[in-house]
Amino acid sequence: MSPQEVTAVVLATLKHIAPELEESELIADRPLRHQVDLDSMDWLNFLIGLHTARQVEIPEADYARLVTLNDLVGYLTKRCPA
Repeated sequence: MSPQEVTAVVLATLKHIAPELEESELIADRPLRHQVDLDSMDWLNFLIGLHTARQVEIPEADYARLVTLNDLVGYLTKRCPA
């Protein structure tokens, strides 16, 4: 998948968790949880949603690396099946 396609999947998945999300207000290199005001359970549900949407394994050991939108897009671009 291209970075643009991954970004669309990430944002669509995030909107399921935070429907009030204003995509245009997101800053790609700032912590996503803080921008969208997600608690730890919402964040976990978001990561599970990404797994479900793209059938990609996200090991718990990688969670700490997935902080910003850029982090998520880069990580998933490398791991998502086409």
